[in-house]
Amino acid sequence: MNRFQISPASRGLGMACAAIGGLLLLSGCKSLLAEQGFDAVAGIAGGALAKDVTLIRTPADAEFARDRVAGLLRRPLSADSAVQLALLNNRGLQAAYNELGFAEATLLEASLPPNPIVAISRLSGSVEIEIERKIVGSILALATLPARAEVARDRFRQAQLRAADETLRLAAQTRRDYYRAVTAREAVRFLEEANASAETATKLARRLGETGAMNKLDQAREQVFYAELAAQLATARQRASSERERLVRSLGLWGGDLDFRLPDTLPSLPARPRTWPTIERDAVAHRFDLQIIRMETAALAKSYGLTNATRFVSLLDLAGRDKTIKDKLTGEKIRESGFEIEFQIPIFDFGEARVRQAEESYMQAVNRLTEKAVNVRSEARDAYRTYRSTYDIARHYEREVLPLRKIISDETLLRYNAMLIDVFDLLLEARQRIMATIAAIEAKRDFWLASADLVSAVIGGGAGGGEGSMPRVAADASGNASAH
Repeated sequence: MNRFQISPASRGLGMACAAIGGLLLLSGCKSLLAEQGFDAVAGIAGGALAKDVTLIRTPADAEFARDRVAGLLRRPLSADSAVQLALLNNRGLQAAYNELGFAEATLLEASLPPNPIVAISRLSGSVEIEIERKIVGSILALATLPARAEVARDRFRQAQLRAADETLRLAAQTRRDYYRAVTAREAVRFLEEANASAETATKLARRLGETGAMNKLDQAREQVFYAELAAQLATARQRASSERERLVRSLGLWGGDLDFRLPDTLPSLPARPRTWPTIERDAVAHRFDLQIIRMETAALAKSYGLTNATRFVSLLDLAGRDKTIKDKLTGEKIRESGFEIEFQIPIFDFGEARVRQAEESYMQAVNRLTEKAVNVRSEARDAYRTYRSTYDIARHYEREVLPLRKIISDETLLRYNAMLIDVFDLLLEARQRIMATIAAIEAKRDFWLASADLVSAVIGGGAGGGEGSMPRVAADASGNASAH
C-alpha cells in the first residue's frame, strides 16, 4: 500500500513548477535567424553607401559574390566600383559580420529562462531504500528575465551598428586607397613623359658637345637633370606599386584578379563644391560610432536599474522535491512531496559594491558620450573646412598655376630657340614646370581624399591618415634640383 503525504501548499507549488516547465519548453523552440540580424545591417550600410552588401554563408552566396566581382573586374575600376567590389569580396568584412552572429547568439541566450536543475539521489540501507527527486529553478532569474532580455536586445543592436560601421570603414578606406593608387599612377605617367623628353635632350646635348657647339657645363646640366628625373621616376614607380598593393588588400583580391585596370588620371573636379550648413547636426544624428555609445549608455542605465533592484536579493531558488521510501521487508512505499526555497541573507554584503560599480560604469559611459558628441562636431567642422580648402587649392592649380606655367614654358622655349637664353634657363623652367604639375596632381588627390573624409565625418567610417607626398623635382635659387 502506497501512502502519499502532499500538503495543499505543495500541490499548488507543483502546478507552478509545471507551468515553469512549460515555459522552458516553449522558450526552447526559439531559433537563431542570423540573416534577419544582417538584414538590418544591409539596410543601414547599404542605404548610407548606395551599395550592395552581402553575407556569405553558403556556397551559393559565395558564387553570387564571385560573379559580381568578376563583372566589376572586366572594366577599369572607378571609385564607386572599387568600393562595391570590396564590400563583396573583402573577407575581413565577412569576419566582422560573423561577430554579429556571435552577438545574436548571446541575445538568444539572454532571452531564454534559466535551465532547471534536476537532481536524483538513491540511498539504500539495511531496512529501506530512499529515492529522492528534485527540480530546482531560479525564481530571481525568471523575475528579471524581461529586463535582462531588453538589455541584451540593446547589446545586439549595438553589434548591428558596429557591423554597419565596419562596412562604412572599409568603404571609406577603399575609396582613399583608390585615389592614392590612381594618383601614383598618374604621377608615373607624367614623369615617364618628362623623362623621355629629358633623355632626348641629353642625347642632343651629347652630340652638340662632340661637335663643340655646347660646353661641358651645359652638357653636365642636361645630364644631371635627366639623372635626377630618372631617380624620381624610379621612386614614383615604387610608390605606385605600393599604393596598388594597398588597394589590393582592401579589395581582397589575389591570383588572377590582380590584373585589374585603373584609369590613368583622377576624376575631374566637380563644377562647384558642395555646401553643408547643417553638417554638425547631421553628424551628431547619423554617426554610427556615436549611436553605438548612445546605446551603450542606455544599456548601462538599464543594467544599473536592474542591479539596484536586486541589490539585497542576488540568489532566490525554488526547488520542488519528491521522495519515495521503500521498506525492504514489507515492500511498503511511502511517498513525500514538498518544496524548498533557497535565498541569500544580506548580512555582510548589502550589494553596495555592485551598485557602485554599475553606477560608475553608467557615469563613465555618459561622460564618454558627451566627449564623443563634442569630438564629432569638431571633426565634422574640420572635415568640411579641409574639403573646401583642398577644392580651392586644386581649382587654383587647374585654372591659374598650370596655364601660367605652360605660357612660361612656351615662351622660354621660343627664346631658347632664338638663342636669347642659354640651356640653364630652359632647364630651370623645365624643373619648375614638373614641380608645379606634380603639386597639381597632389592637390587634386588631396581634394578627393578630403571628399571621402567628409562623408566619413558625417556617417562614420573613420578619418584618413597622413599622406606621403609624391616625388618632386624642385629648384632652388641656384637652379640645383633636389627631391622632396
